[in-house]
Amino acid sequence: MRLLVTGLKGQVVSALMERAADDPALTVLTLGRPELDLAAPGDLSVAFRRLEPDAVVSAAAYTAVDAAETEQDLAFRINRDGAGAVAAAAAALGVPVVHLSTDYVFDGTKATPYVETDPVGPTSVYGRSKQMGEEAVAAAAPDHAILRTAWVYAAEGKNFLRTMLRLAATRPEIAVVADQQGTPTYAPDIADAVVGVTRNLLAEPKNPALRGVFHMSGAGETTWAGFAEAIFRESAARGGPSAAVRPITTADYPTPARRPANSRLDCSRLRGMHGITMPTWTDALARCMDRLQQQGTLTS
Repeated sequence: MRLLVTGLKGQVVSALMERAADDPALTVLTLGRPELDLAAPGDLSVAFRRLEPDAVVSAAAYTAVDAAETEQDLAFRINRDGAGAVAAAAAALGVPVVHLSTDYVFDGTKATPYVETDPVGPTSVYGRSKQMGEEAVAAAAPDHAILRTAWVYAAEGKNFLRTMLRLAATRPEIAVVADQQGTPTYAPDIADAVVGVTRNLLAEPKNPALRGVFHMSGAGETTWAGFAEAIFRESAARGGPSAAVRPITTADYPTPARRPANSRLDCSRLRGMHGITMPTWTDALARCMDRLQQQGTLTS
């Protein structure tokens, strides 16, 4: 299976490339700037056709949540127009597109985990740009699967886990928001799910149940403070940096963009339609910390 993945260095892109290195039946072809600029995508069909993919994974996005509040035009050009152009190019080739989206399409006021049929209501520019990106993908390419995920992290790149470990190296205590609920999702687990969904789409090209919107996040739930505490427990057990966590409220840590208080996603549809069960976030965290230790990048 030949996957054309948008982006060159993102956490999920890197995980997909690593997965392909261990799977002779999988080839990952990446396309990014300058050849692919989602801020000014134009017609991508020629570039896509040259690579002859079996499917397209739309992974690249504008993800600077707070900066989007003042860079609205750029966020919409990339997350709405760019995503739509990628989907249109996939449709022109006659191949499915798997598009990565986010929990930020919801307002976070629901008391229970969100299902795919819940009304969207983003409260930030980033969330609105991703919602409109979903709509653009669905309009441009009927053969699509939109995968909403949340709280993505990896052993590499810029993410919450690496920030916590960096801060713990110099601080005895770190204040972390404790009134936002969600589920950390490990990038390699996202990569596995993306490959599984794509293979299902290719195996059953006329099955509508495999298409549409699906939720795809780690199993279980926690808060940002709970995630930080777990990170430090796992780190300390491996001789890495650790710090005490001081729980605070969202009001104590104001940000330009409003975050959903509830980012929990119900992944039952992904399991029922695609047969994919996401690992628990605690098990995934342990695997990530093992990787950091093995790489020698987890230091006290």
